[in-house]
Amino acid sequence: MHYSGMLRITRREKGIRIYSPHQHLNPATSANERRERIDELVNTLVHIYAPLPASSLSYYLRRLRYAAPQWKTEFTKAVARAKERLQSARIAGVEWYWAGDETGREQNSIEVVRLLAPFDPLVHDRRRFELLWGWIYRFEAYTPVAKRKFGYYAMPLLWRDQVIGWANLAVKNQELNVDLGYVESQPRDRAYKRELELELERVRLFLKLGAQQ
Repeated sequence: MHYSGMLRITRREKGIRIYSPHQHLNPATSANERRERIDELVNTLVHIYAPLPASSLSYYLRRLRYAAPQWKTEFTKAVARAKERLQSARIAGVEWYWAGDETGREQNSIEVVRLLAPFDPLVHDRRRFELLWGWIYRFEAYTPVAKRKFGYYAMPLLWRDQVIGWANLAVKNQELNVDLGYVESQPRDRAYKRELELELERVRLFLKLGAQQ
């Protein structure tokens, strides 16, 4: 009943899912209305994750059946429609797609450091990650310690418009311990060091560790 859209998870009790009946508001009654709603849902997803290689586009759009199980049989056609209306380009043998109201023109990167969650939209698609930044990132929380390369909860390290490494953070005695790893080498310019410390200070404030001494 959940996968047919009749039930929704409303809460959890000790990790157990609690369901309740789900009433769809203003359900689409005609084929055209359903198609329009599905395409709107697809456009929202593309705005979050694009640019996407063709294989990733199909993967994400088919996963929408979990968000809207009542339409699960219609997402194959939605993928085909998306490929027709989205902007696309073939680069190094890979077909890429993005929203029609976005531009592929090069823009100046912002000088900022960000520590990204392992499931951030920028890094969630591991196939795209490797295509864009040329290295393989893995979430290793469930990997045996001896086999870890990055760490228990390694956070991808974004500098300007490149993911250049990862960071493992830990708190001990109200102090933030930082272990950084780099794909190549640490940037040597002062701007990077300044922005890295600003990002770590934001983490300290979030964790209520206070200002750095």
